[in-house]
Amino acid sequence: MRDNTERLRPPRFLWVPFELGRPFGAPDEPDFQRRVLRETLALLDRSDGPPILDDFPEDAPGAGPTDMTGWSCPIPLPPAPPSEDPALLADILSEIGTLSPWQTLAVDKRGRTGVGAAGVSIETSARFLHDLLDGGGVADNPSDRLSLGQSFRSASEDLKTFYMEAATAQPGNATSRSVADWFWGSTAGGRLLLALYPVCSKSVDDGVKRVALGQLVPRLQQHRLE
Repeated sequence: MRDNTERLRPPRFLWVPFELGRPFGAPDEPDFQRRVLRETLALLDRSDGPPILDDFPEDAPGAGPTDMTGWSCPIPLPPAPPSEDPALLADILSEIGTLSPWQTLAVDKRGRTGVGAAGVSIETSARFLHDLLDGGGVADNPSDRLSLGQSFRSASEDLKTFYMEAATAQPGNATSRSVADWFWGSTAGGRLLLALYPVCSKSVDDGVKRVALGQLVPRLQQHRLE
């Protein structure tokens, strides 16, 4: 988050134009990742700071225009309803049930999963997020170890990761951008997170507000908030 970095003024920082959660750009691109690492370490040789804030000059491999050729969602899901639709939660739980076998397949193939930060089931995370929407940015915390803001961040990340792991389980030419566009533009889960932004950005809980404003919707998907 460049705005946060400018405010915090760390001694040396390399800003990268990559997707949130991919500080080295793209998986399975060791040459590119090494270039990012070398650019970062080179800041230690600079004598014109601190602070130093440099920009990495390249986009990540595959970050160009979305190419959907050869890829589609493993399971065709029904169109996402409007966020105010009372059936929204039911539709999200239905999507989760439909995608669960594919997400399980993804975990079996990779031997790992990124789902689990919230420490609760994906269905519980979905219900908690929907409760935040209904409650104006406040809801009962499903965790006894995380703050409400941390639970919000972890549950939203778990929901996104669950969908995206399921979507990439099927063979095909799926770029990270195409999968992200599918989640944010074509699923009830994505619609819920978009609906949470205006609600939680005004939450009386400071932690929930910070997550909504800085971490909920990726930069490349923020045009959907307009």
